[in-house]
Amino acid sequence: MPIHFPPTDYSAATGFAVNPLDRRSEARAFADVVETAMEDPKARYHLFSADRAILPHDGNETGSFDLEAAKDFVLKPAPQVLLGWDHEEIPHVAAFVGDEDDGALDGFQLIDLRTLAIEGPLKGGDLGIKAQARSLLHWNRTHRFCSVCGSETTMALGGYRRECHTCGTHHFPRTDPVVIMLAVNGDRCLLGRQARFVTGSYSCLAGFLEPGETVEDAVRREVYEEAGIRIGAVAYHNSQPWPFPMSLMLGCYGEALTETVEMDSTELEDCRWFHRDEVRQMVDGTHPDGLRVPPGPTIARHIITHWLAS
Repeated sequence: MPIHFPPTDYSAATGFAVNPLDRRSEARAFADVVETAMEDPKARYHLFSADRAILPHDGNETGSFDLEAAKDFVLKPAPQVLLGWDHEEIPHVAAFVGDEDDGALDGFQLIDLRTLAIEGPLKGGDLGIKAQARSLLHWNRTHRFCSVCGSETTMALGGYRRECHTCGTHHFPRTDPVVIMLAVNGDRCLLGRQARFVTGSYSCLAGFLEPGETVEDAVRREVYEEAGIRIGAVAYHNSQPWPFPMSLMLGCYGEALTETVEMDSTELEDCRWFHRDEVRQMVDGTHPDGLRVPPGPTIARHIITHWLAS
């Protein structure tokens, strides 16, 4: 039977998902290419202090610094990662700057990526670049030692590999897959909330994919563990890079085979079925009890609104 492709790339509509850079993994194998790119006068630097992005005070739309401006900061002995090249052949680099209490950061805005996606000035591809930068910087900073022999490792391939010169092991960045799913039963869908959520906010259920598990089985397991609902058919919808610190959200729908919710109270504060009309009120901000769903850039919001439109 013919394959039916979706009419649009649903993933492209989520925050952090669009990244216009050409990563050129084959070029990063040459040290001179990496060095030349990082010292290119046209290079754009994406700077972070810990896990927060530093935005320049000139208000440029990309939230990046030129080479000279980046050098004004005192870069500590920490990773500088070659992210890739844009359509104008300009290299983009991610770099870690000193701690937040350093005087060099006075007058600059430090902002976490969640806030940047929801409220900040950056949109589309610039958010995608920031997500790539944050994840790679975090990995390089937290994987300085070999997991095999414990020796200190060095960066290679522009930040996409770390090498142990004691035992010869090569380490590569990981991506942690997370399933996030909307269980549906006719005109109802299953939503839950954790205690840390904003008051009145409900979302799709989610959980990490485990070793040796398919996406479909992970959806079935997580929904049953958290809500006691059995899931039959599973359909993939879209994905979203989630740089907190290095996850990939895999959005799915699950066909509910049972209806009685048996909530895991250690995971969730509440979990219940919502009728389509009530969910529409939650999306529109008109729910009489002030209930809501996650904001626009999130994959949960896109899964829910797609279901409403189906």
